Amino acid sequence: MRILVDGDSCPVINIIEEIAKEYKLELYVFFDVNHNITLDYGHFVRVDEEYQAADMEIYNRCQQGDIVITGDYGLACILLGKDAIVISSRGNIYSDYNIEYLLMQRHHSAQMRRATGRHQSHRKRDREDDLKFEDVLIEKIKTEG
Repeated sequence: MRILVDGDSCPVINIIEEIAKEYKLELYVFFDVNHNITLDYGHFVRVDEEYQAADMEIYNRCQQGDIVITGDYGLACILLGKDAIVISSRGNIYSDYNIEYLLMQRHHSAQMRRATGRHQSHRKRDREDDLKFEDVLIEKIKTEG
């Protein structure tokens, strides 16, 4: 089991880094050349700024049983096909049971934005989100590892 992180917009890299170190898991953080991320533990994988470059690199390196942290529903969907454990930065677990709904919801939101030029704001992240994410990640490591 390894942890792979879609790092370009991940607000919990520091939490992931601490947990990966504590459980002695390999950690890979993927990001494009336009981002500057620092780590004390783990590996960086820097990719070109081409569209979906980080996602494709994560997909190519992902193995069955890896934990992947991403907010990208499309990436989550294809990683589920590789039997990866996919978690959002808010601690939501993507599964075969909820991914179709999430993709459809994304599609409807895009249609609304095109039609009205408006979109609904996301709820601001808080400490409860961090705690939920931490609990879910540790639980998955303990039960799946």
